Amino acid sequence: MKLGNTTMEVSSIALGTWAMGGGDSWGASDEAESIKTVHRALEKGINFIDTAPAYGNGFSEELLGRALKGKRNECILATKCGLLWGPEDEGSVHKSRDGVVIRRNLNPSSIIEQVEKSLKRLETDHIDLLLTHWQSIPPYFTPIEETVQAMERLIEQGKIRSYGACNLTLEQLREYQAYGNPSLIQERFSLLTRSKQALASYCGEQGITFQAYSPLERGLLTGKVDLDTKVVGTAKASVAWYDAEHRPQVLHMLDSLKEMAGSYGCAVGNLVIAWTRQAENTMNVLCGARKPEQIEENSQALSVVLSRDDWKAIDDLVKPLLT
Repeated sequence: MKLGNTTMEVSSIALGTWAMGGGDSWGASDEAESIKTVHRALEKGINFIDTAPAYGNGFSEELLGRALKGKRNECILATKCGLLWGPEDEGSVHKSRDGVVIRRNLNPSSIIEQVEKSLKRLETDHIDLLLTHWQSIPPYFTPIEETVQAMERLIEQGKIRSYGACNLTLEQLREYQAYGNPSLIQERFSLLTRSKQALASYCGEQGITFQAYSPLERGLLTGKVDLDTKVVGTAKASVAWYDAEHRPQVLHMLDSLKEMAGSYGCAVGNLVIAWTRQAENTMNVLCGARKPEQIEENSQALSVVLSRDDWKAIDDLVKPLLT
């Protein structure tokens, strides 16, 4: 599929590297396994890779830099800007994690500096897609117009090829469009999380790629979780569907999909990915992985195309959980 209105072609499933950063969010990460996962993704036709400076406080980018040595031209590489964690960094407080305070800063001069650091960590001379990770808030507020101007300048300098945004409102997206040309919007979206449906539909109308993150609800919708599976890391702990109150309902729903998965010759998680991919015409599905077998299984969803009736049947099955 096209990346927005650029000339870049990307796989409809992307590899997310948040978990590779480890730390409080995901627990310990195995660098060798993570690098093998990146290589396996490329082998299976997944050429779109997403990372961010804040994943592991630079570790995910550094790991990706090592993994892509000699392979950089095989992928479309996305990273982000706007979150800082240095003791001297200025910005609006976002959260505390791994013993540091994460701050938001989308000031143009800060973005330029952040990109230089990302290029160094990623061991590359350009970034294919730069995303604002979280939108600017007071007291260190930067108007979207100024942020876009900085990203347009980076395109002119050859440091980035395109840009977009994560975690924003429809009104904010329209502001990005008023001042520039965003190619991708990344938002949380899944069978169980539909709060950004209107934004996804708008992106479909505008020809902007809508990339769904946490489409498998951080492992819950893979079909590999049971009632006894322990929740490790704050990323999974923040998913309400893992709670004892909700998990049985979700697992029952997934059990109901096993027969359909068998008819498509795929895993239940593949059905979920396929459903997500077909939810809108510009949908891209960001699947996190840090083990080769995880991306191996996710990649099988590339060939799963649901009939209209089956897509609706899955949708209808889930609706009672959303009320």
